[in-house]
Amino acid sequence: MNFYQFLLILLARRQLIVCTFVVTVSTAVLVSLIMPKTYLGNATVIVDFKGSDPITGMVLQAQLLPGYMATQVDIISSHNVALKVVDQMKLNEMPRFIKKFNDATNGVGDIRDWLADKLLLKYLDVKPSKESSVIEINCTGEDPQFAADLANTFVRAYIQTNLELGVDPARQQTAWFDEQIKGLRVKVEDAQKRLSDYQRETGLMPTSLDGRMDVENSRLAELSSQLVTAQTQTYDSLTRQRQISGAHAKGKLGELPEILNNVLIQNLKSDLSKAESKLAEVSGRVDKNHPQYQSAMAEVRSLKQKIADEIQTARGSMENAATQAQLRENELKRALAEQKARVIQLKQQRDRSDLLAQEVASSQSALDSTTQRANQIRLESQRNVTDIMVLNAAVVQLKPHKPKLTLNVALSIVLGGMLGVGLAFLAEMLDRRIRSIEDITEGLALPLLAVITPAPTEKASGLLSKIRLPFSQGRSR
Repeated sequence: MNFYQFLLILLARRQLIVCTFVVTVSTAVLVSLIMPKTYLGNATVIVDFKGSDPITGMVLQAQLLPGYMATQVDIISSHNVALKVVDQMKLNEMPRFIKKFNDATNGVGDIRDWLADKLLLKYLDVKPSKESSVIEINCTGEDPQFAADLANTFVRAYIQTNLELGVDPARQQTAWFDEQIKGLRVKVEDAQKRLSDYQRETGLMPTSLDGRMDVENSRLAELSSQLVTAQTQTYDSLTRQRQISGAHAKGKLGELPEILNNVLIQNLKSDLSKAESKLAEVSGRVDKNHPQYQSAMAEVRSLKQKIADEIQTARGSMENAATQAQLRENELKRALAEQKARVIQLKQQRDRSDLLAQEVASSQSALDSTTQRANQIRLESQRNVTDIMVLNAAVVQLKPHKPKLTLNVALSIVLGGMLGVGLAFLAEMLDRRIRSIEDITEGLALPLLAVITPAPTEKASGLLSKIRLPFSQGRSR
């Protein structure tokens, strides 16, 4: 089919097309006028996801925004928010909603739940922005004031629910933290009591413990030094004692350095030498029985005895010095062992005290951190602001949102024209007519011999002559 045939069909079926067009447009206008008017309440809120929490300081990451925004949309569309709207607007007390509830459910069920579900299904439409944190809340209604109030009430209920979702868990956590703080406080008191009892038993105070340790360590070092000195003296004394024993066994005590350096013994030896000289002189002059000889001999013997006694005294002194050195060494060893035990005990006491002090510090640290977190949670449970802000509140619309007469008429014109053309072609298919040369040559497959042009009417003469003029030349053979 060419364009010429198409125009011939439209021209032939023009009455059907016009009737269909008129009926379609009229129906659209009539239905638009009959339909009840619906008004739109539009409110927008902004979710401040980039702002940090005033209490915790946490910031929502940008990659979590899509999920966060989807969660906010679900909250707005939740049954909980719808119930708050029903209660705040007292919809369950309005006669028209009570009548609708009774007609729909025969009075069975809870009207609040029914209205909440009905609000979500019929009146509410939530649209989040794709590239921003703005959420659009649309509510429809037959009354413009009702639609605006419904949208604004949904915004308030959403903000209240968002606040409750943050506050209620914080309140539950606050109660839990209070119980934990009580237990931690008891632990701190027990640890402090154990530390105080131990310090009272040992007499150790944190301020004097380090000083006492320094004193005891200094005393230990001093005793160690004295013991080394005493051990040296004991070694020397024992060495001299062995020398004395060897010299005594050989009868050479007088040759020992200690004897030779003894002034008293040296004086006695000098006196002995003089007495022996005198005895030799007297023995040359008198007989042994002479009184002078006997007196000189007695003096020599007396001096020898004194020298022997002094040598024995010196020997006893050296042996006694060795014994005293050993006793001194043993005493220092005992004192050193006692001091070591005292230092070790003091270190153990200090370690025990430090351990108890660490337990107190650890318990106190746990209590402080828990108290800090509890205070933070308590502040969160008392907060009355959210990160949701009203960007635009819903206002009463003067023009109805639906039906849109202009849009419906425009659509009906397009639809009426298409439907008319479609019906025209359908009628042509059901009742096929020969309207052009091509219908004979193509439809009947017969050769064309001639074209007899009828005399056109006055109305169609102008159009048909123009339409047929191009096709009438060259084909009438």
